[in-house]
Amino acid sequence: MHWLTKGALSAALAWASLSLPALADGNIADGQAKSSSCAACHGATGKASNALYPNLAGQNEAYLALALHGYKNGGRTGGQAGVMQAFTAGLSDQDISDLSAFYASQKP
Repeated sequence: MHWLTKGALSAALAWASLSLPALADGNIADGQAKSSSCAACHGATGKASNALYPNLAGQNEAYLALALHGYKNGGRTGGQAGVMQAFTAGLSDQDISDLSAFYASQKP
């Protein structure tokens, strides 16, 4: 049975490495330069003025990147997902990393 556990773990790790996007190192300054379309809802520094939209400032960088990739690939649905899917459709992996780095660097 020990081989089964090792096999299942190996399969799970292989699936995760193929299923999740690679997280590139984000550039804070580049992320700020790319954030203008985000600011309308999330605020210039990631602090939304409307409770309908989440604050992004100070969020975990990896979480932000995974969320943006989820919107881009259609994995996140519900709520404002349709709006976010439209905004993320044209983002590259580097754009997502840069935006995530910028918002994670902001004070909540």
